[in-house]
Amino acid sequence: MADTTVRTRAPLQVLTLPVERVVPETPDTVSLVMAEAPAPLQYKAGQFCTVDVRQFSALRPFVAFLEQQKGRMEPARSYSVASAPHEGRLVLTVKEEPFEPPCAWPPLLSPYLVHAVKPGDVLTVTGFQGPYVLPEDVEARTDHVVHVVAGSGSVPNFAILKDALHRGRKLRHTFVYSNRTWADACFRKALHDLALRHPGKLRVVHALTREPEGFAYSEHVRAGRIGEALLRELVPDLGTALFYVCGPAISSWERRRALETGTQATPRFLEAVLGHLHSLGVSDKHIKREAFG
Repeated sequence: MADTTVRTRAPLQVLTLPVERVVPETPDTVSLVMAEAPAPLQYKAGQFCTVDVRQFSALRPFVAFLEQQKGRMEPARSYSVASAPHEGRLVLTVKEEPFEPPCAWPPLLSPYLVHAVKPGDVLTVTGFQGPYVLPEDVEARTDHVVHVVAGSGSVPNFAILKDALHRGRKLRHTFVYSNRTWADACFRKALHDLALRHPGKLRVVHALTREPEGFAYSEHVRAGRIGEALLRELVPDLGTALFYVCGPAISSWERRRALETGTQATPRFLEAVLGHLHSLGVSDKHIKREAFG
């Protein structure tokens, strides 16, 4: 007999909470720590929330102007949840987006969240969404999760890492984190402390691309981009590890410009790392990806 069951998706939660703390992570990134919710939050580590820009009265004239120019409504923006479910507070980590041509419009919401929001301000978010999570049977699939991230792409992976360690999952984690400079790396102390508390279960390696000559590199802080040699060194079990890759990717504006000019869009972090993994023989079924940008 055919299955005629109608399956419906659970409605998204709409949460209106005061901001309890604003924690600077880097010069252009903050973590917004929300007050405790009246009921337990139901989400998985690695998921995201959306924030509607219209809720901020100071931005409404700019929203109206942009909507008039674009001929469409301003969409809500998505921000990964930096907290793990057991931590009891919802935390959104937001990086200020720069204005970068060929994009025709300046960013509006992320600069406001980074530079204008203060403790006591009330924020409405809608959540939780996204498949960038560990499968429940992850321990049957692998014993090694490799996080390959750049910039604010570290946010969902940081939540996934904290959740897996808290739940005592039988997994090793390698967290490979690319940034331009040491000052650009979010969660530096938290990652270091987690590695100290979980020896044998977590290794953190930073890759920095623009530190000046004389910077003190080490076994845990490497010079240059994440490439095949570093991945091969850090992941001897390339055939069985599960890779979670998150960071800047080719934007829709860049793809549109490439089509208009008959050129190829320049690969960014995500495309470059996926290319390295494929060259190393890693199957797509062992790769989970999330694009930022």
